[in-house]
Amino acid sequence: MAQTPPAQRPRERLLRLGPDALTDAELLGLLLGTGRPGVNAVDLARLLLAEHGGLPGLAGCDPIALARTAGVGEGKAARVAAALTLARRTSWTADDDAVVRSSSDVARVVLPLLAGRTRERVVVVVCGPGNRLRACTVVAEGGAGHATLPVREILAEVLRRDGVAFAVAHNHPGGDLRPSEADVAATAALTEAAGRCGLRFLDHLVVAGDTWRSAR
Repeated sequence: MAQTPPAQRPRERLLRLGPDALTDAELLGLLLGTGRPGVNAVDLARLLLAEHGGLPGLAGCDPIALARTAGVGEGKAARVAAALTLARRTSWTADDDAVVRSSSDVARVVLPLLAGRTRERVVVVVCGPGNRLRACTVVAEGGAGHATLPVREILAEVLRRDGVAFAVAHNHPGGDLRPSEADVAATAALTEAAGRCGLRFLDHLVVAGDTWRSAR
């Protein structure tokens, strides 16, 4: 980067021409800030994109694993994860009138958080009056095999955000869409607990790859 004329450096070009003038590698390089010996930030960004299959793969990468990459470290990995998460959230926060009317609406919201992940995670979709979308957030993450649906944490998240209805979803990294016995039991427990709290439990989706199925 030091040999690049100042006017052609990514930061200066972004400020002069706007972010759309930059490549994915240049934008990622700005997030990284620095590279490693013999590799500048943009080249390191190109390596990361190639290794993880572009931005979608990088967005699904575990930040802890990303931090172990030479030249990245915890600080850069955290910045990258934060930026990609903000970008993903705009897919639903940009629409103030988003309403969850069906399982398909739940799937549209949760797939960016779950599709293609190699570790099982649980997300909760929080809705306000009229089932208007308020938040979609991760409440648990496990290994490659199983992440327990934490009933208490799910309900606490809904109540913390003043929700009146909610849905949950989790992924099966192995690719099997069939709800397990634990999934069925968790669905029943959430239904009962939601009723006691005066909340409406909308759905529980199982996601495998970019496909999904209701566990209810």
